[in-house]
Amino acid sequence: MQLDHLAVAAETLEAGRALVEDRLGLPLQAGGQHAHYGTHNLLMGLAEGLYLEVIAVDPVAPAPDYPRWFDLDRFSGAPRLSNWICAVDDLEAAIARHPQGGAPVDLARGDLRWRMAVPGNGALPRDNCFPALIEWQAGGHPSARLAPSGARLERLIVAHPEAGALRSDLGDLTDPRVVFEAGAPGLRAEIATPHGMRVLE
Repeated sequence: MQLDHLAVAAETLEAGRALVEDRLGLPLQAGGQHAHYGTHNLLMGLAEGLYLEVIAVDPVAPAPDYPRWFDLDRFSGAPRLSNWICAVDDLEAAIARHPQGGAPVDLARGDLRWRMAVPGNGALPRDNCFPALIEWQAGGHPSARLAPSGARLERLIVAHPEAGALRSDLGDLTDPRVVFEAGAPGLRAEIATPHGMRVLE
């Protein structure tokens, strides 16, 4: 299991764009639509193969008759860093280790193909502080298609009242950039940019 990307949820893509570009001082790039969940996104490449996405419900897409991923059906308020996503080589094996992460769903955006573990209610465990698990398939990885932004993730702080238990649940994650702290549920990304250290939360 390795850190793959970060997601900022927003009520609209433009609201998410405004927040991220203001906080980081860097432009987002075009993403695309996710037909299965009726969502769309914008992207920013980060160093070392990571990337950041802004995701929102697509107002022109048909609403699915099942809950959307990333708990977006219940999202409201200002845009915020809402989820972190970890890549695995074998999603079925990862779900066997982490059954709380959800069931496998086949997904696509353009020519990209991947599988992701998504809980039936759309919400990830431990107040959405548990990572979404993803296995990339055809089309490569989005980060390879993004222009370098000059930004690098220094730390991702995952806060939760049960931080110790959450860390124990994720014993196969060894990324030193991911830090678990006791506190109110939430995520905080410390990102080094050409303009200095910036924070998304």
